[in-house]
Amino acid sequence: MEKTDELVGVAEGVAVARVGSPPVRRIRPWPLCAALAIAAGAAAVSLVGGAQWLDRPAVQAWRTVCLAITVQALPFLLLGTALSGAINAFVPAELFTRVLPRRAALAVPVAGVAGAVLPGCECASVPVANSLIRRGVTPAAAFAFLLSAPAINPVVLTATAVAFPGNPAMVAARLLASLATASAMGWLWLWLGKEKWLRPALRHRHTGHQHGRSRRHEFRLGFQHDFLHAGGFLVLGAMAAATFNVAVPRPVLDTFSGSPWLSVLFLAGLAVLLAVCSEADAFVAASLAGFSPTARLAFMVVGPMVDLKLIALQAGTFGRAFAWRFCTATTVVAVAASVLIGGALL
Repeated sequence: MEKTDELVGVAEGVAVARVGSPPVRRIRPWPLCAALAIAAGAAAVSLVGGAQWLDRPAVQAWRTVCLAITVQALPFLLLGTALSGAINAFVPAELFTRVLPRRAALAVPVAGVAGAVLPGCECASVPVANSLIRRGVTPAAAFAFLLSAPAINPVVLTATAVAFPGNPAMVAARLLASLATASAMGWLWLWLGKEKWLRPALRHRHTGHQHGRSRRHEFRLGFQHDFLHAGGFLVLGAMAAATFNVAVPRPVLDTFSGSPWLSVLFLAGLAVLLAVCSEADAFVAASLAGFSPTARLAFMVVGPMVDLKLIALQAGTFGRAFAWRFCTATTVVAVAASVLIGGALL
C-alpha cells in the first residue's frame, strides 16, 4: 500500500508538472521544406526538359531578384532570431514589465519609439516581437514594436537621407508617418484585437528560462526553431515577390504616375509586392521620379510594415487568421498616415 501511494503521488506530481509547464517548442520547418521542394522540382524540370530555358532573360531576372531579396534579408533574419533566442533564454521576464508602462494604452507608443533601437529590417522584427509576447508583453505593444522597428531605426533613416539629399522633410515625414501607423495599429489591437486570432502557443505566457535547464541549450533550441520556421517563409515570400517583379511590364508603372490618388495607391501596392528590404527601399523610391513625393512616401511607409515576405512571416509566426486581418488594417492606416503627413510636410 505504501508503494502504491508513493507511485500515485509521483504520477500526480508528474501530471501537475506537465500541466504547469509551458508548451515545448517543436521544430516544424515545413515552410523551408516547401521551398526546398519547389527548388528540387525546378531542378528536375530543367534536367528533363533541358536547361536552355534557364538562359532566358526573364528567368535570369527572376533568379536574380529572388536571390537578392533572400540574401539581403537573411542577415537581418539571423539577427532577429538570435535576439529572440537571447531574450527568451537570458533576459529576466520582469524586465519588460518594469520598462513598459503598466497601462497598455501607454505601453504602445513607448514600444513604438523603442523600435528605433533595432537596426534591422522587418525580417528581424517578427521573431523579436514573437519573443516579447511569449515573455508577457501585451501583444498591442509588441505589434507596435514590430511595425516601427524596421521603419524608424537609424540605419533606415540614414539611408533615406542619403537617397533624398537636401530633403530633410522626407526623412521627417517617414519617421512621423511610420511612428503614427505603429501606434495607431497598437491601439487598434487593444480596441478590436482578439487573442483567438493568434496561434494557441502565443496565448500562453512564458517566463523564459526554466530552472534545471541550460540557458545556452534554451538559446540554441529557440534560435533553431525560429530560424527554420521563419527562413522557409522568407524564401517563399522572395519567390512570390520575384515573380511579380518580372511579370509586370514597365509601361504599367508609367500609367499610374499621372494621377495623384492612383499613384499613392499604386506605389503602396507595389511596396507590398516588391518586398524590398527597408534599408534599400528609399533608393527604390527615389528612382521613381515620375511619382509624387506623397506617393513615394507611401511606398516607404507601407513597405517595411506590409510586404509579401512579411505577410508570410507573420502568418507562420502568429497565424493566418491574424496575418490577413492585421496586414490589411496596417495597409489602410499606413496609406492614410502617408497622405495626411505627406500632404502637410511635402
